[in-house]
Amino acid sequence: MAGVRTQSILVILFDGVQPLDIAGPVDVFLAAARFAGSESVPPYVVRTASLGGGAVRSAGGLCLVPDVDLADAEDPDLLLVPGGPGVGDVDGRLVAWLRERAPGVRRVVSVCTGAYLLAEAGLLDGRRATTHWEACAYLADRFPNVAVDPDPIFVRDGSISTSAGVTAGVDLAIALVEEDYGRAVAHEIARLLVVFVRRPGNQRQFSVQLSAQIARSDPLREVQYWAAANLTSDLSVPTLAQRAGLSPRQFARAFVEQVGVTPGRYVDLIRLEAAQRMLTDTHDGVTAIARRCGYGSTEAMRRAFMRELDASPTEYRRAFAGR
Repeated sequence: MAGVRTQSILVILFDGVQPLDIAGPVDVFLAAARFAGSESVPPYVVRTASLGGGAVRSAGGLCLVPDVDLADAEDPDLLLVPGGPGVGDVDGRLVAWLRERAPGVRRVVSVCTGAYLLAEAGLLDGRRATTHWEACAYLADRFPNVAVDPDPIFVRDGSISTSAGVTAGVDLAIALVEEDYGRAVAHEIARLLVVFVRRPGNQRQFSVQLSAQIARSDPLREVQYWAAANLTSDLSVPTLAQRAGLSPRQFARAFVEQVGVTPGRYVDLIRLEAAQRMLTDTHDGVTAIARRCGYGSTEAMRRAFMRELDASPTEYRRAFAGR
């Protein structure tokens, strides 16, 4: 690929770091060498650094040996700050280094609770950010100047990007590679690593099947799974109740109690989620997608999108499918 310039990536290491927060994004950046650049001019070069340059013990016990002392590290093109249980006990000198050096870096990226370190250094003040869903409330409470959004898998605000749980770091890394080298390269990397080609950054951290409670009782749980796999079927309360072996009234009451939403709301959400996925991950037409997701018409799907997302299916695809 013509015009490739090697970009330097510096990964911060500390005791208690989450290994997957490092390995996932780093694998994405190193895999880019197979599809962009050359042996003499790789697209990315990755180095790791710790305070004092000493080995660190990661969460789970792995010993990680850095390339360089953080104090001697040159400013990279991209700074990667992973998370992990150790973020709460990080030496203040690391936070001070981030406060001093990160503003001069072109792109700063945090994975999972690495956002804590950026916030502690004041780098997220006045910015939107996200982190692992379990840590969002704590981040928002401890750092009120940060606009914490618990829903997206990653958030990009100017030169700083934050991502949710470990696999979201992979999504963010793929998005950055796509920005640098195009969708074709990002697509090949995703195929190589057997991950989604690209999940939009604003996709929720949880799918409907995960964010809604999973029913405790087997009949209701099976109905949930069956409905998600049969979107074109009749998913009315009487039909679902019959599959669960309950009367419609019993079914509706038990579903709300165990799942947290009404059956109708659950069906609306799983259809919408499936349509969003098809719009971004396939080239199928809007009419075909509406049919496959169980909407009676394209107009019915358009109304659902406008109601939930304030965007038509076409606008949603235009905004996210090509990024």
